[in-house]
Amino acid sequence: MRAIGAVVLAAVLFGGLALGQEKYVVLSDIAWAPFEWVSQKGFYLGFDLDVMRAIAVLEGYEIEIRDTPFDSIIPAISAGKGDIGASGFTITEERAQVISFSVAYWEANQAAVVRAGSGLTLEQLGAKGRKVGAQRGTTGAFWVEDNWVPKGVTLVEYETYPEAILDLLAGRIEAVVADVDPSKMAVAQYKGKLELAGVIETGERYGFVVRKGDPKGLLPRIERGIAKLKASGAWDLLIQAYFGPALGKIEAAWEKCIPILLVEKDPLRYAQCLVAEVNK
Repeated sequence: MRAIGAVVLAAVLFGGLALGQEKYVVLSDIAWAPFEWVSQKGFYLGFDLDVMRAIAVLEGYEIEIRDTPFDSIIPAISAGKGDIGASGFTITEERAQVISFSVAYWEANQAAVVRAGSGLTLEQLGAKGRKVGAQRGTTGAFWVEDNWVPKGVTLVEYETYPEAILDLLAGRIEAVVADVDPSKMAVAQYKGKLELAGVIETGERYGFVVRKGDPKGLLPRIERGIAKLKASGAWDLLIQAYFGPALGKIEAAWEKCIPILLVEKDPLRYAQCLVAEVNK
């Protein structure tokens, strides 16, 4: 792998180096590891964001990633203030009325995170008087509202998922409901302080989102890119790299390997590099 300086890396990530290519704006709530988060050095990484970068390489266009509050992404896409939403969006009929989804790329359920040693179960959390947090606009919040609020549970909504977790750690709420993979990552990040109370089987599927009707013709390109990543094996390698290792280890691997994707334009070798580095 060719070495790349921090200044050049930042230019590629945030400004782009190529001239004359189409450029699309990707909106993402970048506080939701392992799908998207901000590294200790301020870089945007995560499974969704690397998939977006790899597809752009394969399909011959550039992207600009903008950190956007989750519940603002769909309105922004609908208003033409962004081109693609990549932030673990569950495909729902309600959302499909205002935006268009790609083919499903991920399957998910919900989970409840509680403080370690609390002994709380899902059944106990769904009882009158409990305070449960969730990120605003997410299917986790919708599930609590539909299933536990009628039983007397108070739903506390947050702008970001990490804010909800910090309130849980501080004892201001008793649980946080969110998708399984970010929930597991939170438990790993705060080892010994948090644990899963249980998994809520919701059978969700994620899709990338574009403006209703796909006026820019992005969905075929996104879906071709997903198919190419899966056919090459890069897709499964990205999953291995992002789901399981500690955040710090992923960040170090990402910083070392990302030039292979952004400069050398080789998604497969990039994914191979990530896996090799996180497994060292």
